[in-house]
Amino acid sequence: MEEQSIERSSITGRQLDIEDYGDILGRNQGWIAGPLFAALVLSVVVAFLWPDTYISTATIRVAPPQVPESFVPANTNQDIQGRVNALVQLILNRATLTNIINTHGLYKSKLARMPLDDVIEEMKLNDIQVLPVRQSLNAGQRETQQYPAFEIRFAYRERFTAQKVTTDLVARFLEENVREVSQQTVSTTQFLQDRWEESKKKLDELEQRLSVFRAQNIGRLPEEQQNNYQQLAALQAAKLNLNMSMNRVNQERLLFENQLRIYRDELASLKDSNAPEQAAQASDDKLVEKDHEIAQYEDSLATARERYKENHPDVQRLVNLLAVARSQRQVVLKQEPAKLDNPVPRPASMQLLREQRELEAESERTKGLILAKGVEMEDYRKQSSQVDGTIRGYESRIESTPVGIREYDELIRDRDLAKKDYEALDGRVNSSAMSTALQNRQQGERLEQLDPPSLPQTPARPKRALMVAVGAGLGLLLGLCFAGFRELRSGALRNVKDVSAYSQLPVLGSIPLFEGPNVVHRRKRAAWLAWSATCLAGVAIMGASVARYYFSRL
Repeated sequence: MEEQSIERSSITGRQLDIEDYGDILGRNQGWIAGPLFAALVLSVVVAFLWPDTYISTATIRVAPPQVPESFVPANTNQDIQGRVNALVQLILNRATLTNIINTHGLYKSKLARMPLDDVIEEMKLNDIQVLPVRQSLNAGQRETQQYPAFEIRFAYRERFTAQKVTTDLVARFLEENVREVSQQTVSTTQFLQDRWEESKKKLDELEQRLSVFRAQNIGRLPEEQQNNYQQLAALQAAKLNLNMSMNRVNQERLLFENQLRIYRDELASLKDSNAPEQAAQASDDKLVEKDHEIAQYEDSLATARERYKENHPDVQRLVNLLAVARSQRQVVLKQEPAKLDNPVPRPASMQLLREQRELEAESERTKGLILAKGVEMEDYRKQSSQVDGTIRGYESRIESTPVGIREYDELIRDRDLAKKDYEALDGRVNSSAMSTALQNRQQGERLEQLDPPSLPQTPARPKRALMVAVGAGLGLLLGLCFAGFRELRSGALRNVKDVSAYSQLPVLGSIPLFEGPNVVHRRKRAAWLAWSATCLAGVAIMGASVARYYFSRL
């Protein structure tokens, strides 16, 4: 048995050619044609018994306001997608869909075997669609731009009913949008109006309280306190200026007194140059001056010799000047002993008298300035005392302000805040009122029907040609699978090639199978009768299905 299985595996494992495939198809033509014809009949029956579904489509767009939003801003939600979603939720609710089903008599067969809630859920999932309209800006780009428009689709087996239901849905969308927008804008206006009245009432109350407080504190109001503070600040600034002026006068007086002291010291230190001791002192001063002059010439000569040569004109000039200065010093040294041995009394010099008179005149003038500064200082002190008295008066006024200053400040602050709130609400109320008037005149943003509900001419589903083609393809594939399975399970030797592969020997000849003519005739007639009956039955079934479909459409 193992050898036989091995040999059969070797037979089945040989390479098949086109003739082998033709033999396989010829041997299994019934197994292939049977599933193909059965699948064709089944797909035709299912395709034509499946009821038609028509889809009616309408397009609604969001019309922009006729007045620019910069002039009259809208007081409704500007999110178009959010508004459409809200409308879908409002319209596709259980009550609305139940009303539509009862009004148009929809889903009678389904309602006979299914609960109403299941029918409504199936209607929402399968038959009603609300889709945004998308249009490509550039055919070469994949990105799309969503426009403020959307489609409403309804699918039903009767095309006129589909159009009626779509018309009903469009009307409900438009009515619900008008009602929703009107309700929203009216609610917004009413809310702002209520807030405006509350703000106005609060502002009036604060104004009344403020008027009562002012009437009770006439002459002692905080507004006067502000003026007192300003006057006090001005007086304090004047006081500061007076103090600075007094300090300045005092400093100038000290300077003048110091100058007077210097003049007196200079007057006491004046000496007569004609006196013998003054003459000796003058001679010593000349000697010192000559020594200093010689030292300067020597330094200049050393510097010139570093820069120039000995025959340079500047060097020669400095050498001559140095020689002259040294000779003059020798003359002074020779004259000094003679002056000391023979002192000659002389009268006081005119220069000394002139300097004494000038110093005395400056001293008297400085004394006068010191007296003038004293008078100016006294004047400043009087002004300072007057300013001090005025400051004390304003300080007493400030201290006599009402104890309710904090209450008054709170009233003023609350009044200002209430006034600011009132003005803001007043602007919003006016803007909302204009927006409401714009909506009432149908000039604001609204929904309008762009394309009316279409009357479908051909069913959207089922796709009968596609169903028949797919069914026939599946039947053919199933038949081929059956044929291949039969060939794999069969171990018979079908032709001379199988015998040669099985025996591993060359085949010298073959004897064909001989059957009698009657047997062959009976077999063919039975097969023809069976296939004829089957085809007639299949064609009848398909024809009945097609006829039923077309008669139902009449």
